[in-house]
Amino acid sequence: MSIKHKVDMLCRKCDTRDPFTIAAKLGIRVLHEPLGSIRGYYSRTHRIKFIHINQDLSKERQRQVCAHELGHAILHPKSNTPFLRANTLYSVNKLETEANRFMALLLHPATEIQDYAQCGYTLYQIADICGLTPELVEYIITTYNRNDAASS
Repeated sequence: MSIKHKVDMLCRKCDTRDPFTIAAKLGIRVLHEPLGSIRGYYSRTHRIKFIHINQDLSKERQRQVCAHELGHAILHPKSNTPFLRANTLYSVNKLETEANRFMALLLHPATEIQDYAQCGYTLYQIADICGLTPELVEYIITTYNRNDAASS
């Protein structure tokens, strides 16, 4: 099942795109903590899922981090990326890319991105407005264009 499909199903099930509300509805505990230079991380202890968010981040950045870590909780519930990064040679790039894509699709529906594009904004301007990388904006556009073509 694609990341987009999982995001769409989750939004319908929870009737929201707010990552904090979704986490609460799924029984995932969100903790705001002083984490220094770490923005956030996902953990699972005794089958209880936690999202840890740096309390010193702006509210918007906390929202993005929550959505990213929610991506880990949904897409890779048993993976421990901090452990993998510190103790193995396993590349966590794929897991991080998928969590970033989950965050982008959750927080920025294609209609929002397409509205900016139709108003003449460039890929880089849209990325700046949405707080995303240009690659994530391009991913959103490509993902929804691919699905539009498939449903035609």
